[in-house]
Amino acid sequence: MSEWLQAYRENHADFDQPSAIGALPNNPFVAFSEWFDTAVTAKEREANACVLSTCGHDLQASSRVLYLKELLDNQFIFYTNYLSQKGQLLDTNPKASLLFFWPQLMRQVRIEGSVQQIDPAISDAYFASRPRESQLGAWASQQSETLSDRAALIARFEAFDRQFPDAVPRPPHWGGFALQPHYMEFWQGQPSRLHERRVYEFSQNEWTSKLLNP
Repeated sequence: MSEWLQAYRENHADFDQPSAIGALPNNPFVAFSEWFDTAVTAKEREANACVLSTCGHDLQASSRVLYLKELLDNQFIFYTNYLSQKGQLLDTNPKASLLFFWPQLMRQVRIEGSVQQIDPAISDAYFASRPRESQLGAWASQQSETLSDRAALIARFEAFDRQFPDAVPRPPHWGGFALQPHYMEFWQGQPSRLHERRVYEFSQNEWTSKLLNP
């Protein structure tokens, strides 16, 4: 072993540590839950924030940050205005990806799959749990459409506040999406830059996994 390589190994402890990726369970959803809980415990800022990427007929990719609300029946649930840009793109092409990044832990998880609207009753229950201002905002915001000025948005907000003096019902154009994954990739960064990657793929009604080069 060269002197340079010997010094490099001594300065990069991950060479001789057990593999973080190798310790992941065979079930990718259990693996995600474990990593998510670790991110929360580590006080990663906005641990449930993720990047949603979509693509329409023109093949132009579009990405934005949103919040994962729950992992339900092995599906990743998020909420939005169905008439928004992302909502319309998902209606056009119901395939998407989610990307979670937890920098303190040097970890990211990439998830790919198909998307569909969730049961309206689930959307109703979640909407009812939101703060009143968020509920009114879902009515007032014509999301992704041109806005003449902020005063118009505020006026709609105030109008719906008067229209719904008590409980605010869920707008028919607002609700949840569920992403059913067929591909999940876990990435563990390493100081040596010899990062670790493990992929889970769903095929023929079962999940299999393999390691990838960094």
